Amino acid sequence: MRLSGLQHGKHAITIDGVRQAFHVFGTGPLCLAHPGGPGFGWEYLRTPALEQHLTMVYLEPIGTGDSGRLPARRDYRLDVWARFLHGVAEHLGASKVLVLGHSHGGFVAQRYALEHPDTLAGLILYATAPVLDADFWAAAMSNLELFPQRHPDQPEAAGMFGAYQATLAAPDDDAITHGLRRIMPVYFADYWAHEDRLAPVRAALRAWVDPLHGEEPAPFDVRKQLSSITTPALVLTGEHDFLCGPRWAAELHDAIPGSQLTILERSGHMAHLEEPEAFSRAVAGFSAKLPAR
Repeated sequence: MRLSGLQHGKHAITIDGVRQAFHVFGTGPLCLAHPGGPGFGWEYLRTPALEQHLTMVYLEPIGTGDSGRLPARRDYRLDVWARFLHGVAEHLGASKVLVLGHSHGGFVAQRYALEHPDTLAGLILYATAPVLDADFWAAAMSNLELFPQRHPDQPEAAGMFGAYQATLAAPDDDAITHGLRRIMPVYFADYWAHEDRLAPVRAALRAWVDPLHGEEPAPFDVRKQLSSITTPALVLTGEHDFLCGPRWAAELHDAIPGSQLTILERSGHMAHLEEPEAFSRAVAGFSAKLPAR
């Protein structure tokens, strides 16, 4: 759906009595983008190259940034995040929306696709997985332990495994923001090759502690449900993504009928920053093939 008169910049609405902030940039068909974490600030996901093709609506998920906080910790669930995503789509008057979810935002996007199939024009599952369980984390940590071997000439790489573990246990927003900036190189195939461009992004990263910090998250496994998704879908990740790499992308692709799979060979978990042109071509090309909306 193309929207006219939607001003660029920051917007906010109220959903179920809670403030939901979002940011609008670009031109073209509407795409709602949900960042990861949970708890990452929205700014890291902004992709100016993509805004040349799409009107990007970047959400500040509830519990982060200028959006509101929910009454109780246990209110933070994927179906609730999906409901707020739907509330933004309704506010914009969009009968059909393209939804892009990155990492944890991809979990939200999958839940949205399963609960609101009639309002979905297209689905972009970016650097995410269909399941979050002990096997997922074991594979991620095994990959992360290999990180120093991939960058033997970078002294900073040696301490990343311990720094990542410490960041997961960060007790407050300041600590997790500091930790996230510390570990940012692990999210790339080669952060140092692009350090001049990525250092400002690293310095500006913000994060909020997961509201369920210290508690076991609710089980997430939609592998048996994904076959019901009939909306066009793009599954996209980086070849060197230690967290949600090709293994999980293949599972998503195999489970969603007719989905398209794109692996960016020189990227990690944040391909939109590492290979912005290739990432934008993949997303814009997918969007251009969707039915007019």
